[in-house]
Amino acid sequence: MRLSVQTDYALRTLMYLAAHDGQHSIAEIARQYGISKNHLMKVAQRLAAEGFVESIRGRSGGLMLNQPADTINVGQVVRRFEEFGGFVECFDARGNGCVVTPVCGLRHVLADGIESFLRHLDGFTLADLVGDKAKFRAVWT
Repeated sequence: MRLSVQTDYALRTLMYLAAHDGQHSIAEIARQYGISKNHLMKVAQRLAAEGFVESIRGRSGGLMLNQPADTINVGQVVRRFEEFGGFVECFDARGNGCVVTPVCGLRHVLADGIESFLRHLDGFTLADLVGDKAKFRAVWT
């Protein structure tokens, strides 16, 4: 299993904001991680729409966490950014052409695995991912 780039960037952005108090520009975050500013802008819009960050517009604008890092659940972030419905063909009732679906146990095994994965992530907050904020920030100095 591999998380999408959008989920990866969302988690990285949230971690950056959790480690660095205050407001930070998308350009700054993209530069620090060495990732595409344009792609990060789309992720930031979604983070704001989902209520994880506040987006301040304008020349001196930027992003800041919309809630404390210890209240942002990692499992919820992943659920909001990932699309597990297309994990395998049989997860999509409309597009499923697999002939063995009625007798196959794969769908249930994979669905249970994804649910276990998400339950595991539910045990962690954004604050857990960052740990010691000073050590996390020191990576960029």
